[in-house]
Amino acid sequence: MESNCSDIPKLLLIHYLSPMYAVVFAIGFLGNLFVILGYVFCLPSWQSTNVYMFNLAISDLICLCTLPLLSYNYSHSKNLPPVACVIVRYILHINLYSSILFMVWVGVDRSLLMWYPQRDRFLLTWKASLLVSFLNWIWVILELIPYFSFIIIDLKETNWSKCNDFSSLSQTTPVLTYSLWLTTIAYVLPLLTLYLFSSRMVSLLKNREEVLGTSFQRPVSILKCATILFLVLYMPFHLMRNVRLASRLPEFGLLQCTQDYIEAAYIITRPIAFAHSAINPVFYVLMTDRFREILQDKWQQFARKANLRRLS
Repeated sequence: MESNCSDIPKLLLIHYLSPMYAVVFAIGFLGNLFVILGYVFCLPSWQSTNVYMFNLAISDLICLCTLPLLSYNYSHSKNLPPVACVIVRYILHINLYSSILFMVWVGVDRSLLMWYPQRDRFLLTWKASLLVSFLNWIWVILELIPYFSFIIIDLKETNWSKCNDFSSLSQTTPVLTYSLWLTTIAYVLPLLTLYLFSSRMVSLLKNREEVLGTSFQRPVSILKCATILFLVLYMPFHLMRNVRLASRLPEFGLLQCTQDYIEAAYIITRPIAFAHSAINPVFYVLMTDRFREILQDKWQQFARKANLRRLS
């Protein structure tokens, strides 16, 4: 019985996690690369929202590039080399928490734009958004320094031979404490902030409907969707990560089979959390009218040229 239970996480890594990471990479890589190239080559002038979205796309693209390696290693039951282990695990979690923060700054930007439609506020300039983006990266990196140290300690204890995920690291008690802190600071608080800005924008629209019309209705809807997306995709991952760590504490005295079932549930949530990188390109296109219009113009020009070549 114990043997059968312990086989479940291993089978999920091979037959579920590996193909799911491959699917997320295949969809997300093309979408984010398209957005990045569109921003670089098609957008003549950048506004603050574009800067945040571009940083988000870069974060997603870097994260997605780690998934093929993970997919290959899981499918062949291999471990990442120590250096790759540290880099890949660190990148995945930097993306996880930078994504929601950049979306929060998009919410801040949209709210400020409603108050200052002429963009006569410093925070609405692209230079300010560059500074905010830089500080955003620094903050996320600092948040994850303890995780970096836990990975190193865990690798040393396994003689640099096993690359464990977050929930399987040694020193279970301090890792759980850190995980709870990280969940609160890096996920719950940004999610609440995103929700508050979305709600605030709805209130502003109702109070100033005669002045603003419906020009901001779509950005509000998009921010609402982003809030729901981060709730649906991230919440199961964070919940099961903490449950998985708690289940390993000797104080609870859980049977190994129970721990295996909890680990299996946690494995199921992992690709769901990182699927946001494949979905985010939709927000990049919808958030700014100018970017969408430019893409439509480029597509129409391409279609006209293709028709002319076909007729000639």
